Amino acid sequence: MNTEILRSLTSKEVDTYNRDGVLLLENMFDKDWIKILNKGLDVNIEKPTKRSRIWYKDTSGRSMFYDHTAWQNIDEYKKFIFNSPAAKICGRLMDSSIINFFFDSVFVRSTGTQFETPWHQDEPYWSVEGFDACTIWIPLVSVKKKSSLSFVPGSHRWKTIFKHYNFGDLNPVGKKNVDQVDFSDVAEQELPDINADPEGFGVVSWDMQPGDCIAFNGRTMHGGSGKLDDDCELRVFTTKWAGDDIRVKFRNYGMDPDHSAEMIEKGLKSGDCLDTDLYPLIWKKIFQNA
Repeated sequence: MNTEILRSLTSKEVDTYNRDGVLLLENMFDKDWIKILNKGLDVNIEKPTKRSRIWYKDTSGRSMFYDHTAWQNIDEYKKFIFNSPAAKICGRLMDSSIINFFFDSVFVRSTGTQFETPWHQDEPYWSVEGFDACTIWIPLVSVKKKSSLSFVPGSHRWKTIFKHYNFGDLNPVGKKNVDQVDFSDVAEQELPDINADPEGFGVVSWDMQPGDCIAFNGRTMHGGSGKLDDDCELRVFTTKWAGDDIRVKFRNYGMDPDHSAEMIEKGLKSGDCLDTDLYPLIWKKIFQNA
């Protein structure tokens, strides 16, 4: 398995990430990492955390499984977080001096599932705030462009606070109170209807192979990742990474995922850096004297 980036990131790629808030990176993780993560995901599905949810299930049994913050229980995830080049990729793209791991999440759609993720930005849901947050989205199987995650380039620099979707509405019976949010009191306007004019918004998505990844800013608008063919499934492992300006933020309208209880137990309060074993420091830039 590769512990270093398989090839150097170009200045053009760094510029694209900063301009668009999203970047496709091909062949970043070797086949050993994909094997390890698939094994970990199988464990995750068999022994989900208390945060796990089935977001969608139709009459044919097709479903979507979601779980997050499982890394402390799954050795394969932990190995990836501490030994893969993911943190270094984020540090290079964000030009950050440090990278802390924030949390992991998985999305599994069974063959033929038609559930599409609603358009949203991630950071407004989280128990942190700041611009320097980067997600590494890794498909563990081949994925067609029509079924992959879609993005609105440049949306990470939008200043509007939107009334985002409450993913808690997808919770099954028995987990209705998990990670609920309500943006009504803070939203400045409704989400734009991106599906009505994808060309106007410049929506992008890509065909992808295992080993490829998408890096995107925590404020970049994204959605989709559905409409699978009858013979195709989708298995995705993501990691979220925190750079220089990320600070704890307890949001009155709710958080998803809500890390506030764990943060408070560790003595963290709004405005603090993520310097605990919950969010380990994984990468640090080496400064050289001129």
